[in-house]
Amino acid sequence: MALADGITRWPRPIDPARGQDVAALYGASGPLRDLIAGTAGTSPYLHGILSSEQAWLSAAFEAPEAALAALMGDVETLRQDKLRLAGLVALLDLGGVWGLSTVTQALSDAADRATETALRAHLAPMEARGQLPDDPGLIALAMGKLGAGELNYSSDIDLILLMDDRALSSAEAGEQRRLLIKAARAAMRELSEVRGGYVFRTDLRLRPDAAVTPIVITTRFAEHYYESMGRTWERAAFIKARAAAGDIAAGEAFLTALTPFIWRRHLDYAAIEDAHDILMKIRSHHGLAGPITLPGHDMKLGRGGIREIEFFAQTRQLISGGRDPSLRPRGTQDALTALAGAGWVAPDTAELLSAAYARHREVEHRLQMMRDAQTHDLPYSAEGMERLAALMGMETHALEAQLEADLEAVHALTEPFFAPTPARAAPDEEAPDFGAETTARWLTYPALRSPRAVRVFERLRPLILERLAAGAEPERALAHFDGFLAGLPAGVQVFSLFEANPQLIDLLTEIAAVAPPLAEYLGRNAAVLDAVIGGAFFAPWPGSQALTEALSARLAAQSDYEAALDAARGWAREWHFRVGVHHLRGLIDAEAAGQQYAELAEAVLRALWPVVVAEFARKHGPPPGQGAVLVAMGSLGAGRLHAASDLDLILIYDADGQEGSEGPRPLATRPYYARLTQALVTALSAPMAQGRLYEVDLRLRPSGRNGPVAVSMGSWEAYQRESAWTWEHLALTRARVLTGPPALGARVEAFRCALLATPRDRAKVAQDVAEMRARIAAARPGEGGLSAKDGAGRLQDLELFAQTLALLTGSDAHDVAGQLAAGAALLSDTEELQEAARLLWQLRAASRLVGLSGPGSASLGAGGAAFLLRETSHETEAALVAALDQRATLTDTRITQALASWGAQAS
Repeated sequence: MALADGITRWPRPIDPARGQDVAALYGASGPLRDLIAGTAGTSPYLHGILSSEQAWLSAAFEAPEAALAALMGDVETLRQDKLRLAGLVALLDLGGVWGLSTVTQALSDAADRATETALRAHLAPMEARGQLPDDPGLIALAMGKLGAGELNYSSDIDLILLMDDRALSSAEAGEQRRLLIKAARAAMRELSEVRGGYVFRTDLRLRPDAAVTPIVITTRFAEHYYESMGRTWERAAFIKARAAAGDIAAGEAFLTALTPFIWRRHLDYAAIEDAHDILMKIRSHHGLAGPITLPGHDMKLGRGGIREIEFFAQTRQLISGGRDPSLRPRGTQDALTALAGAGWVAPDTAELLSAAYARHREVEHRLQMMRDAQTHDLPYSAEGMERLAALMGMETHALEAQLEADLEAVHALTEPFFAPTPARAAPDEEAPDFGAETTARWLTYPALRSPRAVRVFERLRPLILERLAAGAEPERALAHFDGFLAGLPAGVQVFSLFEANPQLIDLLTEIAAVAPPLAEYLGRNAAVLDAVIGGAFFAPWPGSQALTEALSARLAAQSDYEAALDAARGWAREWHFRVGVHHLRGLIDAEAAGQQYAELAEAVLRALWPVVVAEFARKHGPPPGQGAVLVAMGSLGAGRLHAASDLDLILIYDADGQEGSEGPRPLATRPYYARLTQALVTALSAPMAQGRLYEVDLRLRPSGRNGPVAVSMGSWEAYQRESAWTWEHLALTRARVLTGPPALGARVEAFRCALLATPRDRAKVAQDVAEMRARIAAARPGEGGLSAKDGAGRLQDLELFAQTLALLTGSDAHDVAGQLAAGAALLSDTEELQEAARLLWQLRAASRLVGLSGPGSASLGAGGAAFLLRETSHETEAALVAALDQRATLTDTRITQALASWGAQAS
């Protein structure tokens, strides 16, 4: 689009005659004449450019984008090109033809080309003489506004210059490094020196240890520095970083390697205090700590200025961008939009800050257009403010009113974020005075070993103690909180998370009072609190398929196998914690919690199994034959787990006649699948940096402990038909294929259903089950009271009977309710058994969550006991125990009578 076709505004000339003289040179009319006259009549700097570059600019008006793209390609004309760039971009900006993002991107693109041109000009002779390889691996990283494509009108360009170690000859690396530094220094002089003008002032001080390191450092040194010594401000700087010139591929590879440094895996609320400290140092150093007054106000660093908006966005990105890559845009306005879209910033806040940012940047540009000065300060004089307003196309009073409103609004929105109100303003001595012996040892814990952790925690301590003391049993809650605190390996991040989100203190104190196992779990896995703040923690449950897809995507993004295992652990812990909290707070009942724990385990197995197989195949070749399926048994097969369940699994494979694998280290078929099974068990249960996933039980495989850990399809079928005990067929009623080749899975399920449909000798089954009940009762008679699992008529007994009903009726149901329902064909009125099963599961799920031990609630606090009663819909413990005893007696009687009746029948 031609410049004249897009003009929507123009400056108001301070010196109309001076402006008209320049406009006359162009022979322009209408809005174009007004734009040229207003620009030249207000900005002395642009007056000079419009006068001297009239011929080039006139031609460029017809196709501005193409004209700008042709600049900065020749080292001999860089300075003249900069003048032409400044003149044309100013007209496009002042005329409203381009918006802010287009203007800043055009300036940034030109700086990239100028940097590339200068580097090539000084590298080429050395390459031609054979002193350097043709591609010597010199990298120019664009930082700050240049990196984000937000360069301002008279900006420095912030660069970090690197040399890729891999591109240098090992024999001549020292000399080549020296030459690269020499070439880079000459290129930077080319850009910065004032020789009838300058191209771009360069700033190389963002590199590590800039006071002592050469201007070009190796990528290896830089990676080591950032991994071991990098600071928060450097992490923030790298949000905007990109490879701008030189070896672009090597630069992007370096930034990819730096991803773990920039983007922390967990929510990083400690970055808030770091950012606040940086802001305070900036204000103090530049004398900007006072109230907002317009004369001389620094639009970049002053209160309510550009830097506050940038820090607000960048700090939020540092907090949450490690968990969500969509929150990593380089540009400030794009970052605000992304943060609002993800719920990290209120939409109206993001909109206000983004609009203020655009207006601030326009003011900044016009300040710099006046005299090509790298300034951000508003004029002190009335004449200067009048000139600025004229260049903005506004009246002075309107500009001043807009500036005051924007600066105040930005400061009001951003300052509380960086300096949040303490959780409790009262002095420490007003904190609840209890648990002195416990609190006295807190400073000896690992979480409080750093002065910074102590400083943050001391701000939180009064509120924590206040909330703990407000509960029904303060000393017990304090003891459980103490367990949480003792288990924390480090404290700064967690305490900063609490300080920024005080509602988490309420959640933690509730957990400490009601569910000690969950509090201990938090102590070992405090990072799961990120999910409460950073994820859809209270959104509807996504279901097994969506969970599997989410985890599969997470694993696919990892760099290696160990990273994938650790990622699976971190991901699963967050979802496991979510289920526990939802159950604790009554958002879901015991049945839903059981289903969700099971679906979570299914998702882990389905997403992790292909990763384990791929890693094993890398060493030993692909699985021989048709591959293997994972079959869930026990509670997982029934689709219902509790908070502390392990996983019952078996692996069934079909070698299809293949004797072994084909790979770097081939294995015979049987040891291949045995070792593959062990690899899966290790992947699930090995303790790693992120803990372990699940304990695994393989004892339900054929022949139990004595059988192979993986069984072939043919052997499994033969065993089940010819050798299996009744209890193994009972277990088979819960068997469920989770993952593996679909054709093999279908064969397993078809065989299972056919086997279960085979007519049974009812008397024989009844006799076997009666004997099993007797052995179980002898080994684990149960304690009665609040014990849900063991004992006659309790949950284990009832589940065994449900499996018996499924076996006798040939039902393919896996779950207790479905199996009891199928038993209606043999047993009249199974509703009472269903009611007993529901009550017992409610108690079992709640007991495992709050850590009930023993037949009574003495091991629980008032909160835990109240939770059990709420879950089971009883008023008192005595009423609950009476109901359990009644249900157990009734269930035991029904089961005993049914088995005796069937056992007495002829086969």
